[in-house]
Formats: sequence, C-alpha cells, structure tokens
Amino acid sequence: MNDRTPDPREARLRERLESIRSRSAKSTSWGSSTRYLSRLVNRDGLVPVKANLTREDLAFLSEARDEVIVFAELGVRLVDLHRPQEAGGITSDPGSPILRCRACMSRWPCPTFRLVFEALEA
Repeated sequence: MNDRTPDPREARLRERLESIRSRSAKSTSWGSSTRYLSRLVNRDGLVPVKANLTREDLAFLSEARDEVIVFAELGVRLVDLHRPQEAGGITSDPGSPILRCRACMSRWPCPTFRLVFEALEA
C-alpha cells in the first residue's frame, strides 16, 4: 500500500508519456521505406513521394519533431544530473575509487543512468 499523496505533475507527465507512446504505436513505421526512398533523392535534395497517411500518422507527425527534442533534452538533463562523483572514504585500490551518483547517491552507475543508457543502446 502506498501512503504518499499523488503529485498532480506526476499524473500529467504519465498522461503525456502514455499519449506519445500510444500515438507512436498507432502510426506507420517508415523504417523499411526509408532505405528505398533515400535512393530517390533528386538534384534538389528532395524525394518526390505520394503517400497514404492515416489520421494516426498525421497526429504523430504533427508533434513528433517537438517531442523528440523534448526527450533528447530530458535525456541530457538526466545524464547531467545522474553522474559519478568520488564517494570518499578508504578503498583498497586508490587508483579506482568507489563512485556514487551525485543525485541519488547509489553506487555508480546508478539505476537511473543504467536505464537511460540501456534505453538508448537498444
């Protein structure tokens, strides 16, 4: 059982993230098409394309650029916040001191840093 009072900001953030995830999942992936389309670039650097887009595709595309920028900024801020610092104290290997996260004081690399790293490496 959780005794804490829910933060309304947390609810808004979760709602926004779920909305982004939902719209992304409903839109069409262009991954396989981009390999073919990249060969059609003309002298002006454009690809003349006629595409059938669904409502979900348009909803996703209308916000995608701004949302990617926001997520990139979030990632940079998390990495800046969760970075290593020497933990102090005596170690058996002075050349490799024990490191802890500046933000959460967990042993380095902290769970937050590992999660961001793993998500971006996938």
